[in-house]
Amino acid sequence: MFKNFLLKKMLRTQGVPEAQIDMFINMMEKNPELFKKIAEEIQEKMKAGMNQNDAGIEVMKKYEQELKKLI
Repeated sequence: MFKNFLLKKMLRTQGVPEAQIDMFINMMEKNPELFKKIAEEIQEKMKAGMNQNDAGIEVMKKYEQELKKLI
């Protein structure tokens, strides 16, 4: 998939190890709706004034159990 290629390229430039990139892509392919929901909630929190890192951590903690099931 072209978007997976772009995502991998972006993550590589961020210094993410290849094994983690593959794991992340596989998780996204298993449940794309969950990742869409996570992204939307992070955006909402950022619009409310929270920085991206804190918003991401907070939302990921909320969906921790669902994410663990995808691993």
